[in-house]
Amino acid sequence: MSAPLKALDGTPDLTALMTDLGAGARRAARELALASSERKDAALSAMATAIRANAKAILSANAEDVTEAKAGGMSSAFVDRLALNDARINAMADGIDVVRAIKDPVGIVTESWTRPNGMTIERVRVPLGVVGVIFESRPNVAADAGALCLKSGNAVILRGGSDSFRSCRAIHQCLIEGLRTAGLPEESITLVPTRDRAAVGLMLGGLNGAIDVIVPRGGKNLVARVQDEARVPVFAHLEGVNHVYVDKAASLDMAKTIVLNAKMRRPGVCGAAETLLIDRAAAETQLRPLVTMLLDAGCEVRGGGDIQRVDARVKPVTDEDWATEYEDAIISAKLVNGVDDALAHIARYGSHHTDAIVTEDAAIAEKFLNEVDSAIVLHNASTQFADGGEFGFGAEIGIATGKFHARGPVGAEQLTSFKYRVRGTGQTRP
Repeated sequence: MSAPLKALDGTPDLTALMTDLGAGARRAARELALASSERKDAALSAMATAIRANAKAILSANAEDVTEAKAGGMSSAFVDRLALNDARINAMADGIDVVRAIKDPVGIVTESWTRPNGMTIERVRVPLGVVGVIFESRPNVAADAGALCLKSGNAVILRGGSDSFRSCRAIHQCLIEGLRTAGLPEESITLVPTRDRAAVGLMLGGLNGAIDVIVPRGGKNLVARVQDEARVPVFAHLEGVNHVYVDKAASLDMAKTIVLNAKMRRPGVCGAAETLLIDRAAAETQLRPLVTMLLDAGCEVRGGGDIQRVDARVKPVTDEDWATEYEDAIISAKLVNGVDDALAHIARYGSHHTDAIVTEDAAIAEKFLNEVDSAIVLHNASTQFADGGEFGFGAEIGIATGKFHARGPVGAEQLTSFKYRVRGTGQTRP
């Protein structure tokens, strides 16, 4: 990457800098689109090795970011998303290894046929081009996005949050080391080298046509801004208002295990459950154990009078709560009149992200799986499986709740489009 350009007064010219980054990424994208699977995999292998070898440097940079976040009064959930440790660094490297091991989606012919006039037509997967990723707090996104974009033949421009600036730089250096090892252009994975928030606006404008798609990873305000202002397509979800419905035919032990994990494993992730729906027909056996379990685990429970009567610690629920992504150890609870009532509640308040049912009734489970209009629907499993790594994608660049092209976890395959290759023998159209 060239040195930052300067304005007439000697300060960095952000517009020129970002335009230069975009042009570099576009050049790299043309080379990556033709790169062999072997070269891409060699780069990924070297990246994973570099991350493991530089764990101490990454942790040191992250410690500075965490200290700054705590001094700034950030919430415990925010700090949890920001913080790295040995296990999370190993998980980053392991995720890159899994991405390397998956089949290269580029060049796969998904369908082919022959027309009556003898022409053959095939649909083949191709990279999108340049992906812009704008994210907050989670520095592991830099590694996940870099790996997935490389595997799928795309260049990527990463704009991390100011809170994770040092961590992202340390991780990015490892990614660059991998690109150098494989002889691929360093501009294949670019990290915006400034905390200036104006860089986000420039990326949303597309950088003079350099960016083909934007992926935001962060809070509701960031995603809303991206969806409102982006001049290029967006893969995103605005929020994760996720539900767990405990049916009358649910095993109590299973329900307790799933609900506790769905809410409390990591309350701040987008796959965390925000609302617990319990079949009224099971209230006598399921309600008190589930609510008490959550409260005893340190989770704030909000509910109506029937929920509050279970335990004095339950707080009153408001209509606003049903549509709230808490990103914290808080959950709203409600009794519903069977699966149809649960479906109606989810349709009204859900965000089309991830919803789960706990039941031993196969017919009720199928009804829920078929009728809930969300990107991810689970039966007898925690909502926290809403993750590309858990789907076998190695990692994800984000989760999309729209209905065009990519939906659910966006992995390497979802970062490709397609084109039609037509082969003829001199045919002309009458």
